[in-house]
Amino acid sequence: MPPEPRANPAFRGHEAAVSALHHAAISGRLHHGWLLAGAPGIGKATLAFRFARWLLAGGQTADLSVPESAPVFRRVAASTHPDLFTVERRINAKTEKLQSEIVIATIQQASAFMRLTPAEGGWRVVIVDGAEDMNPNAANALLKLLEEPPPRAILLLTSAAPGRLLPTIRSRCRALPMAKLTDAHMQTLLADYAPELGQTAREKLVELAEGSIGTALNLAAEGGVALAELVDEALAAPVPPARAQAIADTVARTVEGVDKFETFFSLLRTRLAANTRAAARGGSAPAHLAPNIALWQDFGKLEREVIGLNLDKRAAVIVALSQLHRS
Repeated sequence: MPPEPRANPAFRGHEAAVSALHHAAISGRLHHGWLLAGAPGIGKATLAFRFARWLLAGGQTADLSVPESAPVFRRVAASTHPDLFTVERRINAKTEKLQSEIVIATIQQASAFMRLTPAEGGWRVVIVDGAEDMNPNAANALLKLLEEPPPRAILLLTSAAPGRLLPTIRSRCRALPMAKLTDAHMQTLLADYAPELGQTAREKLVELAEGSIGTALNLAAEGGVALAELVDEALAAPVPPARAQAIADTVARTVEGVDKFETFFSLLRTRLAANTRAAARGGSAPAHLAPNIALWQDFGKLEREVIGLNLDKRAAVIVALSQLHRS
């Protein structure tokens, strides 16, 4: 598995985004707010920390790299650099559970941090990782910070759902859209991060992950290749009752702490969506697409209910399999 984004020296793809950040910095017209937007798991946070390190180190390379041996790299990786602050969902001190949203107190801390003089004479950098997780109060506090930015301070927002941000936040940031990774980049990253995988497994993960290295690695850790084979079997033809029970046993079983239920349903819905898109591109009438669309919606609702209400996962899988291929 790769290091956390703040400690990851490797970065592939997204040449346009790297070039845009580099050009803005060396031209002396570095905008105070940037929105790095794109699908989950494609490297948004890794790029944000890469650029932060580069700025804090004085910015010497065109690819925004900083040697792992550099003190700046080590301090950013250890979360000890005095001029870098990270905003994200945090552990609630009372419940000891991860907060469901980014709260205003965290943004207020970031605001106070940005208004300090840089400790090392360069920049103050705040990374808001998962900006769409801000609650309304937090979002309004961040908007005020974007409206009145301190000098020598920069905000880097990452978001997999920029449409959920306030329009006024989006308008005050320079948008930096990041596309999904190419198959070639995915293959290279999988070889680096999961060398134990064979070529066939890597190729299957590249197909399943659709340009997201984070998704590919999660699938590898959760037995995604084997689960994808079960999904393909279920979509290819009606599954007999005995076989459906066997599939449900496999999916509902937690092995070594890995819960396969969510992964199975995610793969099932992803494949349904892909089949629907392919049929639409092939000229299928809307009436022929409606059943798959309805199944995609029904399976999403079923998954949420099972998880939210702690219902029987095995029974849910059998129900889902029985709904496929109905006339």
